Amino acid sequence: MKLKQQHAQYISRKIMIDLIHSSFVEIRKDKASVTFEIKRIITEDIENEQMLDEKVTELLNNQEESIEFYHADYRQLFWMTKKRLANDFGVIINLEDRLSDISHKLMDYLYEEDFIHFEVSDNQVKNLIYNAIDIFMKGFDEADTLAYEKIKTYKRKLIPGTEDYDIIFNRLYEEELIKKGLI
Repeated sequence: MKLKQQHAQYISRKIMIDLIHSSFVEIRKDKASVTFEIKRIITEDIENEQMLDEKVTELLNNQEESIEFYHADYRQLFWMTKKRLANDFGVIINLEDRLSDISHKLMDYLYEEDFIHFEVSDNQVKNLIYNAIDIFMKGFDEADTLAYEKIKTYKRKLIPGTEDYDIIFNRLYEEELIKKGLI
């Protein structure tokens, strides 16, 4: 599953909750500023991947005639091109490796800037952050589906993409995430 921009705020809250409840991590600054920094780092990673996707799309659009002439599979070309350019954009393609990298960045930044303090091994804290992201990612799909199913049962038909739809979907989505203990 791909990390998306809308996930950043929820993932950052989940990480913050797990850090607060951890017996081996001391939070040294206010909750809002820690959550803000977590979200910023996650958002930077997501934006790097978005820039990579845009560059790959641009490259493939420039070769559209050749792709059609050779009857090449666009999705396969997209994936191969993305893998080739990933290092240039600082994007890790493998999801587990990427989540591990994000976890390290978060732990290092929060510790170095004195947002958190711990006296256990770095790996314990990194694993706490990694597990928070991983659990969220697994629960996200289910919460998303449940929120969508609830919207379909509304008497008033909502059109996807409208402001009303987005407001109601986000509210239902957050309710499902809360039920699952993800935020």
